[in-house]
Amino acid sequence: MSDSIDLSGDGGVVKTILRKAKADALCPSDDLPLVDVQYEGTLAETGEVFDTTRMDNTVFSFELGKGSVIQAWEIAVKTMKVGEVAKITCKPEFAYGSAGSPPDIPPDATLIFEVELVACKPRKGSSVTSVSEERARLEELKKQREVAATAKEEEKKRREEAKAAAAARIQAKLESKKGQGKGKGKAK
Repeated sequence: MSDSIDLSGDGGVVKTILRKAKADALCPSDDLPLVDVQYEGTLAETGEVFDTTRMDNTVFSFELGKGSVIQAWEIAVKTMKVGEVAKITCKPEFAYGSAGSPPDIPPDATLIFEVELVACKPRKGSSVTSVSEERARLEELKKQREVAATAKEEEKKRREEAKAAAAARIQAKLESKKGQGKGKGKAK
């Protein structure tokens, strides 16, 4: 679907978009650093799944920029939009390096993750103008849609009333002509 993007500039973190997000989807930022992802991690060498949130349909939540995940995720997830699914290939130096993460990840392992960005949110308790602006924008869109729907319904009603009025005029003319025709035929 999409070309691979070398996010690290040295082939250490490569992202391939498997499913694009909607154009207006949110993406992580300084205002929205908390992310929820679903993922499946496999060893590039064997294809063996070493970790997944899909089995129990859960999400993994973390804050970008805090060093709580491997460097490849810090780099790749911040380039994603909510709803996007990407394949992220991570060389060892951007993952667990020469130590690995026993027993599941051997030393010097290249990892492949399929990651879906489910949500990005502000830190708890923070007042984020961009989030409130986004909510206001969505509310405004909702109001505009409601106004447009109301106008459409009113136009439809006006057309139906005009049709009914025209039909009534035609019916009245027909009845008037019938009445005139009957009266002429009986007079002798």
